[in-house]
Amino acid sequence: MITTDICIIGAGPVGLFAVFEAGLLKMRCHLIDALPQVGGQLSEIYPHKPIYDIPGYPSITAQELINNQMEQIDPFKPTFTLGERVDELQKQEDGSYIVIGSEGTLIHCQVVVIAGGLGCFEPRKPELENLTTYEGKNVHYMVKDPEKFRDQRIVIAGGGDSALDWTIFLSDIAKEVTLVHRSDSFRGAPDSAEKVFNLAQNGKINLLLSHNLQRLNGNGHLESVLMTNKSKEEVVINTDHFIPLYGLSPKLGPIADWGLNIDKNAIEVNTFDYSTNVERIYAIGDINTYPGKLKLILCGYHEAALMVQSAFKYVYPEQKLSFKYTTVNGINAF
Repeated sequence: MITTDICIIGAGPVGLFAVFEAGLLKMRCHLIDALPQVGGQLSEIYPHKPIYDIPGYPSITAQELINNQMEQIDPFKPTFTLGERVDELQKQEDGSYIVIGSEGTLIHCQVVVIAGGLGCFEPRKPELENLTTYEGKNVHYMVKDPEKFRDQRIVIAGGGDSALDWTIFLSDIAKEVTLVHRSDSFRGAPDSAEKVFNLAQNGKINLLLSHNLQRLNGNGHLESVLMTNKSKEEVVINTDHFIPLYGLSPKLGPIADWGLNIDKNAIEVNTFDYSTNVERIYAIGDINTYPGKLKLILCGYHEAALMVQSAFKYVYPEQKLSFKYTTVNGINAF
């Protein structure tokens, strides 16, 4: 039996930041994640993807962010169970919980924090002829190693942030980049869209808007992508790799059976402290939902900071959360 103050389900960036905020309040954390390493989607799906909206970092790769966060929480000595899914929560008579993992791990905690990102997820795939023929060879639903595409011809499909960001990043690596989108406008950040338009105007990428993918062509090895434009005319782009980036399809898995209020595969929370409808269970990051919700790492950090303030009362029920500052060798401490 592992004993801790807070059990955090999910070891992505938001879960890791919750460890830091809890550590400042002298609360111990144990994290459990179904993935074999910390970092969540950032490490598993796009470790080399540049992130532009972290304060103090004009640009930082996803894995660098995780590495920095691990260094940040090291003084608080969190413990981890990786490669194991949480199957069940058992509430105890005193209000605490025993978290039960799929491999039999037992974690006794005062508070449960769900920071599982999108939960169990799989990439959304385009409906294309011969798609499965090239999966695992020349069709990629995520970019783990950008160097794989150096001096290669690639076609990226999608209109969200991932498609825009990878188009920008790979324009300096690949021999030829073509971005295909079925609409004439993007869903991603306006600044990223502007950069993509500038790259197209300067001849650094090919931009095909209002084009619909139809078929992949090749003889055991991908050779081209067939699509149609607004006039229903066929357009063929020769390529070495096809990267459809249509986002992820979330599945909550066992979380859906824990009595939580669920709305469209997301957990409803109170924005006062990001608590759920079940006492001592909180949800932070992409897995929660509330009016005005933005699925940004930065927003998840904010949610984690407020959550631990509320969780404190369950870990130290006889103490009031307050700080008394003293000066030690000219340095403020508490």
